[in-house]
Amino acid sequence: MCGRYAVSQSADDLADEFGVDRVDVRERLQPDWNIAPSKQVYAVLTRGRKDESEAPPERRLRTLKWGLVPSWAKDASIGNKLVNARVETAAEKPAFRRAFAARRCLLPADGFYEWRGEKKGQKQPFFIHPKDGSLAMAGLYEIWRDKSRPEDDPDAFLWSVVILTTDATDDVGQIHDRMPMLVEPDKWEQWLDPGRTKPAELGGLLTPAVPGILDAYPVSTEVNRVANNGPQLVEPVKL
Repeated sequence: MCGRYAVSQSADDLADEFGVDRVDVRERLQPDWNIAPSKQVYAVLTRGRKDESEAPPERRLRTLKWGLVPSWAKDASIGNKLVNARVETAAEKPAFRRAFAARRCLLPADGFYEWRGEKKGQKQPFFIHPKDGSLAMAGLYEIWRDKSRPEDDPDAFLWSVVILTTDATDDVGQIHDRMPMLVEPDKWEQWLDPGRTKPAELGGLLTPAVPGILDAYPVSTEVNRVANNGPQLVEPVKL
């Protein structure tokens, strides 16, 4: 699974790296080395252009809440449970299948954390990251209408996201048996294309990891507490 990750880049830096046409955020996020479910996160997605109906969609950088709330949900609390989605079944599950077909996104990250160990309180956190540059995790997003608010209320529509996961490769499997699905740069445009809807074709755009690209090292248990933050969380420690 993926329960924590880090993003230290600014919105402008991410916009440049991911070829974004428009930074569409209400509030710019601060660097965060301990991103946990329910937090706002940066996501890259495509949306149609309002002024030119026949123009290609824009690639946008938005903030979404981590924890997917399907459009049919009665309330937003379901998002607390929908943090990760198994890529093997996401195209079929009621909570994810509409988003898998039409609302896909990229979640930029410096890297993510996993814990190794059997007993609670004794697990060792590891930071898993590319040896060069950042990575793009595959995500699905939804837009949920809060009917308790008027339509012109900025908070009437909740944008939320879930991270797709799969069986871990040998690079990560010795630490945890699941890991985020990644989208390599040459597949970004195809993954974000709302015109692609076939599950088999979409699944072929994703990769769990390229052997030798991801690196993992132990970090301080300080990351276990969500309130802790700062670049020291990704510093390697000796076991």
